[in-house]
Amino acid sequence: MNIDIKAVHFTLRDDAREYLNRKLSRIHNAENMLIDLLFTLTKDKDYAVEATVNFRWGVSVHLKETDFELTAAIDKFIDKLDAKIIKEKEKVTNKR
Repeated sequence: MNIDIKAVHFTLRDDAREYLNRKLSRIHNAENMLIDLLFTLTKDKDYAVEATVNFRWGVSVHLKETDFELTAAIDKFIDKLDAKIIKEKEKVTNKR
């Protein structure tokens, strides 16, 4: 699984990057289903966490979450990502 993290309009500190990596360890069971996780963290009035998720069976999903704090946006995003991975996995297993 390839993970790419970009920050727009601010500098991503090492502790925020490590926090995101710690949260990504929550989806370690889905690593064999994912090809790419392409993150874009944006700071305007609030923080936006966006990602394009490419599944190994050809499905590409774009997710976005916003909050006033970066860590809260990351937490909400990981919850949404986890739910999406479970939903996509169920779709694939139901087709078989």
